[in-house]
Amino acid sequence: MTTPVNPAGAANPAENAVGRPTPVTNATQLQKPSGMPVHKYRGYEAVDIADRTWPDNRITVAPRWLSTDLRDGNQALIDPMSPARKREMFDLLVRMGYKEIEVGFPSSGETDFAFVRSIIEEGAIPEDVTISVLTQAREELIERTVESLVGARRATVHLYNATAPTFRRVVFRGSKEQVKQIAVDGTRLVMEYAEKILGPETIFGYQYSPEIFTDTELDFALEVCEAVCDVWQPEEGREIILNLPATVERSTPSTHADRFEWMSRNLSRREFVCLSVHPHNDRGTAVAAAELAIMAGADRIEGCLFGQGERTGNVDLVTLGMNLFSQGVDPQIDFSQIDEIRRTSEYCNQMEIHPRHPYAGDLVYTAFSGSHQDAIKKGFDAMEKDAAAQGKTVDEIEWAVPYLPIDPKDVGRSYEAVIRVNSQSGKGGIAYVLKNDHKLDLPRRMQIEFSRIIQAKTDAEGGEVTPTQIWSTFQDEYLPNAENAWGRIQLRSGQTTTDTDGTDTLTVEATVDGADTVLTGSGNGPISAFFEALQAIGIDARLLDYTEHTMSEGASAQAASYIECAIDGKVLWGIGIDANTTRASLKAVVSAVNRASR
Repeated sequence: MTTPVNPAGAANPAENAVGRPTPVTNATQLQKPSGMPVHKYRGYEAVDIADRTWPDNRITVAPRWLSTDLRDGNQALIDPMSPARKREMFDLLVRMGYKEIEVGFPSSGETDFAFVRSIIEEGAIPEDVTISVLTQAREELIERTVESLVGARRATVHLYNATAPTFRRVVFRGSKEQVKQIAVDGTRLVMEYAEKILGPETIFGYQYSPEIFTDTELDFALEVCEAVCDVWQPEEGREIILNLPATVERSTPSTHADRFEWMSRNLSRREFVCLSVHPHNDRGTAVAAAELAIMAGADRIEGCLFGQGERTGNVDLVTLGMNLFSQGVDPQIDFSQIDEIRRTSEYCNQMEIHPRHPYAGDLVYTAFSGSHQDAIKKGFDAMEKDAAAQGKTVDEIEWAVPYLPIDPKDVGRSYEAVIRVNSQSGKGGIAYVLKNDHKLDLPRRMQIEFSRIIQAKTDAEGGEVTPTQIWSTFQDEYLPNAENAWGRIQLRSGQTTTDTDGTDTLTVEATVDGADTVLTGSGNGPISAFFEALQAIGIDARLLDYTEHTMSEGASAQAASYIECAIDGKVLWGIGIDANTTRASLKAVVSAVNRASR
C-alpha cells in the first residue's frame, strides 16, 4: 500500500483552510491552483482582542434602525428617484415604523434640497421621527445642509470624511493630523451653523462617520472619534452618533465584530455615544456583519430595504428585521405586509426583488421537492393536532413546520404558493394542495396513486403544474358528475333499510351503460350491500380500505369518503363527496368502479 502525499510531493500533509494538517486520502480529488493573480491582494488584519466577549452574546431586543434608502440607496440607482417616488418611499418607511430616516444629501443639488424642504413644509414628518441629512466636511456644503433643515422638529446632520490609509495617501495626500483636523473643523462648523440657522423648535443632533472605517487603523479611528467628541461634548441628553461604516466590506463578520468590541471598549464617553454600524455587502456577508456588530456593542444599524445600495448594496434591513422576528424578538418594524413593501420598493427603485430574496421573494416559501413538500404537509397537520390538544388555535402555539422558518401568513402571504408541483414533486406536495385548497385529506396510498398520475403529466408536458391544473386532473380522474359524467355508472339516489338482524338492504337508482337501472343488494353495511348489488351487472368488487372526514363544520357540512377497492383484478381508489355520509361512500365506490372501466 502506498502512503498518500500532498500534490507537491512534500513530506508534510496538506493543510486545511485554517492551516491545520489534514490527511490526503485521494490526491486526485484535491483542488488545483486557480491561476488567478491572488498575489495582488492582501488578507485582512486580525484584531488583538483575546478576551472578546461578543461570541457569548445574543440579540434579545431590536437595535435602533436608520433607513438610508433615500440617500445611500437612491444615489446608487441608475435612474434616481423622482420627487414622487421619493415621497412614496418616505411614506412607506414611516408606515413601517422607522424612527430615523436619512432623507438626502441636500448640498449635492437642488433635487435633494427641495425634497427635504417639501417633507418639512408639508408636515409629512411625524413628531417622533428624526430625519438625517448627509454632508461632506466643507463649509459651503455644511451651511447649505443646515439650511435645508429649517423648521424640522427633529433633525441630525451626518458629517463624514475618509480616514483610511489609501485615501490619505492617494485621494487627499494628507497626514493623519490633517485628516483628523478635517473632522474636527467640520464638526465645529456644523455646530456653528446649527446655532445660527436653526430655531428652538428643532431638536438637533449630530452624527460623525470615519469613512472607510474597515480599512482605517483602529487606534487612529479612535483618535479621530475622540477628537470629534471633544468638540461636540456629548453628555446626558446630548448624545453623539458615531457611525463606523464598512464602506467596503473587507473582512469576515467575526473580525468586523472584533473591531466594534474594541471601539466600544475604548471610547472614553461610551455611555453618551450611539455606536452605529453601516455595513456594505461587498463580500456578501453584510447581514452577518451587522448582527455580530450588535452582539459586539453596536447600538444602531443603518441600511436599506432589500439591500439596495452602491455596488453589492447596503445591508438589508428587511432580512435583519425578519431574522429577529423568526427568533421571537420584536423588530419594532412592521413587515406584516411584505408584498406591499416589496412592490413599493420596486416602484421607487425601478429594480426587481430577486425571487429567492429572503422572506420577500416570490419563491422563498415555496417547495418543489417532494421530500420537502411531504415534510411541510406533515408539519401543518401536526400543528393542527398540537393546537387542538392544547385547546388553542394554531396561531397561539409555537411555530414548528419543517422548511418554513416563519409562518408565511405572518407577512401577509397566503398558503397557496407554499407548495408548487413540478416533475420533482411527490405525493406530499400534491396532497397538500388538495387539502389546503379543497379540504380533501387523501389517505397515504391514495396520495401515492394520484401523485403517479400527476408525475406522468409533468414528465410528458414539463414545467410546473398549477393548483388549478391539479384540481382539474383530480376531478377528471376521480369525480364523475353531471358536468363530467364519465364511466359505466351514474348514481342518482339510494335508500337503505336495516333488518332486525342488522342486515342492510340497499336499493340504488342509477344509470348503467346509458340505461336506467335499479340495483339491489344486502350486506352488513351500505358499502357491503352495494358490492353485492354490483355483482348483478357483472362487477366483482372487494373493499380494501375505507376512510372519511368532514370537510367543514356546521349542519350543512359535506363529507368526503375514500374507498380502496379490488375491482376485477385492479386495485383502485375512489372518492365521493356529499352532505350524507352514506351517499358519499356510495359515490366513492362508483368513482373506483368507473375508473376500472376507463
